[in-house]
Amino acid sequence: MEKQTLSLEHNIQFADSASEKSPVIIMLHGFGSDENDLFSFAPELPSHYTIISLKAPIPMQPYGNAWYNIYFDDANGKFSDDEQAIASRELVVKCIDEIIEKYKVSEENVTLLGFSQGTILSFSIALSYPEKVQRVVGLSGYVNEGILKKGYENNDFSNLKIYSSHGSVDQVIPVSWAQKTKPFLEKLNIPCKYSEFPVGHGVAPQNFYEFKEWLETTEGSNNKK
Repeated sequence: MEKQTLSLEHNIQFADSASEKSPVIIMLHGFGSDENDLFSFAPELPSHYTIISLKAPIPMQPYGNAWYNIYFDDANGKFSDDEQAIASRELVVKCIDEIIEKYKVSEENVTLLGFSQGTILSFSIALSYPEKVQRVVGLSGYVNEGILKKGYENNDFSNLKIYSSHGSVDQVIPVSWAQKTKPFLEKLNIPCKYSEFPVGHGVAPQNFYEFKEWLETTEGSNNKK
């Protein structure tokens, strides 16, 4: 396990083959969690991937980290700090470049795997910088248009594919927000597989198996630029 060789602390599991540049999965955890959370998926994912789980930059009390703060008040209810989210978006993009430079991974096979706040951030990175990312697995999140780079709709999304899933009884992020993801992406001609599972704010076992299968069926289908 290596740390501090990127701009963000991280866990890493190297691909089993060192002879060629491997596909890479970069994990972005949810609000109040850390780099160990999604990394628990790593042993169950295909061994030809290099898997890197990043730790969000904002420490929380008493524990955990966030990509951006979420505030609660009487006037606005619950709302996100979009300026912090944009700063984290740029920081992760920097980390993607560092990962490609430092590790033996393919820049043409980069997948972001996010949960909740990590999904919201993953969508913003892929839509703002589609040249950096080929696939997104977005679990229990939605598209926040407020943190997309200006002019994103003019980007070339021809190599981007997205998997989105949500719990039908999610008590943290309403499923109605997630249901907007597929139509939003399809307006941009981005293929999106969307699924719902009868769970709350979490990942059901059948959800894991489905996105794992989606990874296998979509790998290598992008045209090289």
